[in-house]
Amino acid sequence: MTVQTPQQRRLRRRRRVRARVTGTAERPRLSVYRSNKGVFAQLIDDRKGHTLAAVNWIEPDLKGLTASAQAQKAGELLAERAKAAGIEACVFDRGGYQYHGRVKALAEGAREGGLKF
Repeated sequence: MTVQTPQQRRLRRRRRVRARVTGTAERPRLSVYRSNKGVFAQLIDDRKGHTLAAVNWIEPDLKGLTASAQAQKAGELLAERAKAAGIEACVFDRGGYQYHGRVKALAEGAREGGLKF
């Protein structure tokens, strides 16, 4: 029996989700990465391998906020950038993380910004 680290378990869940979730130009994949310091999110067209819109926690609008407020604001910013790129709907890829806390706040912020999942 092998013992897996939490990172190995997350990557295993991530691969399982990615086997089923793909993004297109009309409906890109909203990919979330959560680090200890912040949150990153991007809209990806998997058929072309292009990032259509992205948001990073080190942007001036997001610096200095609490973790959940930062994730909420990041979701709203990403939705705004998606609308500017002509994207209205996406599929959500939580990256193997629980739909809880910062990941949930980012998703709710994107929904409030006008993105549809």
